[in-house]
Amino acid sequence: MASAPASAGRGLWIGVGAFVVAIATAGYLYTGKPEAQAQIVAANAAASAAATAAAASAPFTETQLLELIDKLKARLQAQGDDSTGWTMLGRSYAVLGRAADAQAAFERALKLKPNDAGAHADVADAMAAARGGKLEGEPLRLVQRALQIDPDHLKSLAIAGTAAFDAGDFAAAARHWGRIATLASAGSETAQRAQAGVDEAQRRAGLASQTAAATAGGAAVASASASTNAAAAASVSGTVSLAPALRAQAAPDDTVFIFARAASGSRMPLAILRRQVKELPVSFTLDDRLAMAAGAGISSQSQVVVGARISKSGQAMPQPGDLEGLSAAVAVGSRGLQIEISRGLP
Repeated sequence: MASAPASAGRGLWIGVGAFVVAIATAGYLYTGKPEAQAQIVAANAAASAAATAAAASAPFTETQLLELIDKLKARLQAQGDDSTGWTMLGRSYAVLGRAADAQAAFERALKLKPNDAGAHADVADAMAAARGGKLEGEPLRLVQRALQIDPDHLKSLAIAGTAAFDAGDFAAAARHWGRIATLASAGSETAQRAQAGVDEAQRRAGLASQTAAATAGGAAVASASASTNAAAAASVSGTVSLAPALRAQAAPDDTVFIFARAASGSRMPLAILRRQVKELPVSFTLDDRLAMAAGAGISSQSQVVVGARISKSGQAMPQPGDLEGLSAAVAVGSRGLQIEISRGLP
């Protein structure tokens, strides 16, 4: 969530940040197409020096930017159902450091696309900024919902990791940020920053562990070690395949979610792994390293149902037309499971 910088950096902030938002807002306001925003933001991220140079000669002042934003807001209030426009308006306010206005715009977008992980994360981000950076409570609930929809949503993983780190749960922070490092392009700035966060979280976790051990003594160390080993051993593994009769209904790049959930009670995944149809048949191992939430992994159950679902939308939440296969209830620790995706969801 962008915020207004110190006065010493205000000129650069207006030059670069306002330039990017102004071009995107103007393009969307007058063409109704979001492509301009994606192109400008990508170019700015790839070459900040070039964007800074362009900004220096850009015709936009902060007053003109505010006028563009006001025009976009008026247009959206008249149309009402443009989720992309409301998202853009929220990001424009975010760049200006107007967190409350950004939150209101993002909430309008969320109402229009309630099953979108990014919409949940945007509201959470703006809400936390409006509260002085505090993520506990509703912002964290929104992020958890986003990760239910898409376990690999980068912004949601980043926010969840930050919330865990702030709460002193360094293991969870390392898990969330580690997932980002795995998903991001190797060597990218995103991957590097995520790995740096993982390293720091692991360092903090090690210091906390050492402090606890020194306080509780050797017996506590042995107990913690045994508990860690037991959690690591709690897993299920096997192979996922696609029934020949359904191959024509799946595209090679369709997303495959492989998951484990409790045999009874909540249907929320305890662990989830993302693959693609072109990788099938594929071997898998699900354990607490792939848990959706700290303390709610496979090791918390004695029996689980293991499944795989081909998602045409790319969302983790089941949708009509998805293809799925489920096991019967199996004991945690089961190996060699054979999961065949063999039916369509109504």
